[in-house]
Amino acid sequence: MKALVLAGGTGSRLRPLSHSMPKQLVPVANKPVLMHCLDRLSEAGIREVGIIISPERGAAIREAIGDGAALGLDITYIMQDAPLGLAHCVRLARPYLGDDDFVMYLGDNILAGGVLALADRFRARRPAAQVVVTKVPDPRDYGVAEVDAAGRVTRLVEKPATPVSDLALIGVYFFTPAIHEAVAAVQPSARGELEITDAIQWLVSAGSPVTATEFTGYWKDTGRIDDLLECNRVLLEATERRLRGEIDEASEVIGAVAVEPGARIIRSRIVGPAVIGKDSLVVDSYVGQYTSIGGSCVLVGAGIEHSIVLDHVSVRDVRGIHGSLIGRSAEVCVSIGDVARNRLVIGDDTRVEVLS
Repeated sequence: MKALVLAGGTGSRLRPLSHSMPKQLVPVANKPVLMHCLDRLSEAGIREVGIIISPERGAAIREAIGDGAALGLDITYIMQDAPLGLAHCVRLARPYLGDDDFVMYLGDNILAGGVLALADRFRARRPAAQVVVTKVPDPRDYGVAEVDAAGRVTRLVEKPATPVSDLALIGVYFFTPAIHEAVAAVQPSARGELEITDAIQWLVSAGSPVTATEFTGYWKDTGRIDDLLECNRVLLEATERRLRGEIDEASEVIGAVAVEPGARIIRSRIVGPAVIGKDSLVVDSYVGQYTSIGGSCVLVGAGIEHSIVLDHVSVRDVRGIHGSLIGRSAEVCVSIGDVARNRLVIGDDTRVEVLS
């Protein structure tokens, strides 16, 4: 079985950060979202992976991921010149996919616990398509699968006004080659895209077996800032205490904290779960729970918690940073005191002065 990973989206909901980097490369728990996706595919025994990229962001993804050899994968990049829908991605990838079964995985989705069980179920039964669903409190915001008692999909409805099911589609789909006839048959939707839900519905209407498998673990589409911060919190819960950097005797490290090689902690307090990236310097600072600090950062007189800090960031004499996302090589300076909480969403190469 092959994999088709979709990494061509623009990430408009993650601006300003997505102006300068693909949304799929924004890190959670100090690893790009796309790398989490590829790790899950590798765990499921999938080795051949096609990645859909865009002209605007494709080069950055190629540079970050490479040919996949370091991950035990064989990666092929497939260019999509314009965002014309998920089914359009399958059309583009037909020469690569051939007549193999495949899993289509949206590269900005996080599934904690992985997809091995889902893949094994598909391999054992091989329906024409297997959608993955999860129960949600308000299905009106999602594509919804209507499923019979045997687990077969009877209908797919996009954002129904009156849902008859609470099973929302999430960004993982398993297909046999039967999907190629379906994507060739569907027409663009009202928004001008070839919808994968229309193609799956075409299979249902044609009498092909389409099943739904419920995913009961943690799932999140990381399309918004708060989604990224929530994913960071959930994934950091699995952090194992490993202190590979230098920690002086005046510092206190509490709980599940990962201090990566080359990092130095001086006269500071770190409370886990948290990660301090390689070659970062933390001096006279507090790093609280659910915080991931990227590589080669400098924190001096800083206080930060429940946040994501990317590589090469400098934070000096600013405390009370909470629920923030700080882009690469950004600089935050000047303190307003220890009491206030400051929420910052800062793009790459930015300087922010917090005034008293």
